[in-house]
This record gives sequence, C-alpha cells and structure tokens, in this order.
Amino acid sequence: MFDTGTVDVAVDRVAVELALRLWDTRPVIVCLMNGGLPFTADLIRRFHFDLELDYMHLSRYEHTTGGKIRFTRRLERSLEGRTVLLVDDVLDEGETLAAAQREVLAGKPAALLSAVLVRKDTKAVAEVDFAALEGPNEFLVGRGMDCDGSFRQLTGIYALPTGWLPATWRDSAP
Repeated sequence: MFDTGTVDVAVDRVAVELALRLWDTRPVIVCLMNGGLPFTADLIRRFHFDLELDYMHLSRYEHTTGGKIRFTRRLERSLEGRTVLLVDDVLDEGETLAAAQREVLAGKPAALLSAVLVRKDTKAVAEVDFAALEGPNEFLVGRGMDCDGSFRQLTGIYALPTGWLPATWRDSAP
C-alpha cells in the first residue's frame, strides 16, 4: 500500500503540522500501545521542543475481530490543564480511539488532539485531528499495525490478502 519512503514523507508532513500547534505548549504525548509505538517514536524524533511522554495500553482486537475494550495500563501523569496529543497507528472503526479520548478527557486537559498514521476509508465513531496517510478499508500491517502480533516491525504498510491466515492459526484450525 505505502512504501517506506512514502510513509516517511507523510510522517514528516504531519510532524511539521503538529509542531506548529504544539511547540510552545509543553504537551503530553500519549502513545496508544502497542500499535502507536512506531508512529509515536517517528514523531517525537522530529519534535524539537519540550514534551512529556506517557502511554496507555488498551485493545479490542482478538486476532482480527473486534470485541470489548480492555485497558491493561492507564495513564500515570496528571493531564489537568495540559495539552495532550493521543497517537495511534490506525483509525478504522474508532472504538479504541474513542475510549482513549474519553479517558484523557476525564483528566481535564486544556486541549486534546489526536493523530494516526493511517485513517481508513470507513465510518468511524471517533474523529482524528491529524492523519499522515489515508488508506483503504483493508486489513493493514506494518509500521505498528499487526496481525496477531506479527508484522509490526515492517517499515512499509501492506494490505493482507483476503482469506490469509498466519501459520499459527492454520495449524490450530479444525
């Protein structure tokens, strides 16, 4: 879908847009784990202003299907009166991002912004302020996005073929 160079240029563009908004706010950058880690790292390496970093770990996926939101780590620092940037890998249905936004808003920040690496062409329940790339409604892997824990390390972004199953699933299928 997107080679490494295309992703890097898109990250550069959104990093500049974010820097213009955030440079004098000393923001709290909140990474949504695990998928948001590569994009968060890409962004903060491009930021040349003071910031704080925290993370939330929440998920709703079991293999490739969505389910109930599960928090395994909530934020540890106070967000009251702070500018917060939520960073995630992909916006598709938006359930995870919406839950993270509710969690942050409960901390009474002065401002909340959100950024994703890829916004899919779907109807989402959450809005995102910044998207590096616009992608199709396909199952994407790479640059933090995974399929059952695999492929997060890829520097490009790829769509898995319909019907594709990881070997671990094929081996355990009835």
